[in-house]
Amino acid sequence: MTRRQKSQPPQSAARHVSRRTLLQATLGCAASAISSNWFPAFAAETADKPRRPGACILLWMSGGPSQIDTFDPKPEHKNGGGRLSIETSVPGIRISENLPQVAKWMKRMAIVRSMSTKEGDHSRGTYVMRTGYRPQGPIQYPAIGALYSKELANEHADLPGYVSISPFRGFNASAYGPGFLGPRYAPLVVGNGGTVRVNGQPSSSLKVENLSLPGTVDVARHDDRLSILSGLEDDFSNSRPGNAVDGHRTAYKNAIRMMRSESIAAFELDGEPDALKQKYGLTEFGMGCLLARRLVERGVPFIEVSLNNAAGNGGSFGWDTHQENLDRVASLCQVLDPAWATLMEDLDERGLLDSTTIIWMGEFGRTPRINSNAGRDHFPAAWSSVLAGGGVKGGSIVGQTSPDGMKVVDRPVNAQDFLGTICGCLGIDSQAENISNVGRPISVVDPEAKPIQEVIA
Repeated sequence: MTRRQKSQPPQSAARHVSRRTLLQATLGCAASAISSNWFPAFAAETADKPRRPGACILLWMSGGPSQIDTFDPKPEHKNGGGRLSIETSVPGIRISENLPQVAKWMKRMAIVRSMSTKEGDHSRGTYVMRTGYRPQGPIQYPAIGALYSKELANEHADLPGYVSISPFRGFNASAYGPGFLGPRYAPLVVGNGGTVRVNGQPSSSLKVENLSLPGTVDVARHDDRLSILSGLEDDFSNSRPGNAVDGHRTAYKNAIRMMRSESIAAFELDGEPDALKQKYGLTEFGMGCLLARRLVERGVPFIEVSLNNAAGNGGSFGWDTHQENLDRVASLCQVLDPAWATLMEDLDERGLLDSTTIIWMGEFGRTPRINSNAGRDHFPAAWSSVLAGGGVKGGSIVGQTSPDGMKVVDRPVNAQDFLGTICGCLGIDSQAENISNVGRPISVVDPEAKPIQEVIA
């Protein structure tokens, strides 16, 4: 036996010593950490940082809802229109009598009563609130649904990250699109915005078109067609490489994957209990909220449901109540109130409310003064929006308007501030940058935004 062989311990002994030494070192480090100030500090910091929501539901109020007839009532002033305010589940916080069921969820909601923007036109107001930026020049800003879902989505999921239910895009179609993010982040549109269906079969309108193959085309034939398409796309992309081409191909691949996935059953509402449908309300908005819950369950990170109209709303479109405001807002709230309250209850019972942030907003508010047609006109100077659910410190009010509702007297909040606050609730870096269609880096929210830290949980 050589000198080198004599100096080496048996292999089994070497392993034994290594494990013993490692165990002793590990226990020693753990004991040292626990006895020091580091471990308690780390534990406390972790406890103070709750898991951020993984989903967001936007309840979009097309036309601009009246804040005085919803979340900033003025019953003591003539501008209040004679409507009463009611108590909520939080003592001292009162909202309009039009929303009795929503009032019960005030502990999970934060009302921003001091929204103040400069865009009183439907097109521009819609664009600003849905993108965070004013329309300007050649830059194609993405809708927040595209931006937020890009940050939250699982790229391997069968369902798209952004689903838009019953959108009315007549005011500004580009405010609903993916902008410079490209077709990969475009919304899957479900339903026909503007349609009114009451006491009928509204769920039948909430279908995703073209999910099934034509009757004359089987899967094998469809695969052959896809193969031909792929070859053509290869030739095109080789000669014209770029993000737009890649995004287009990815969008097609995702669509095919969704068509062949069992996840598309999420869009079938027929299996839901009739009693639950009744609670949501047999309206397109009510069924849209039920569909939103089903999509959250299946991991879709951003869903928006638009309330565009209601039975008895006369000639007005949605919340654009230039005539007979009081009656028309009451009709709209009869659709909104049960659907929103039931959505929160349904999410809560399924353990999903803490992981879902809910936004309620439109493009602006309505004038406190009632016009000669008993209506309220466009008013971006002082209005309300609401945050609820996960990531939100509920039971709170941000800002204040004057007794007549004509101006903000405390804590003005603009569109960028509000959208930055949503980022905080969702745990999204509001200053994350994407490269625009003109080659300029654009942050998710304007760098000058001041998020409302006091409502971020």
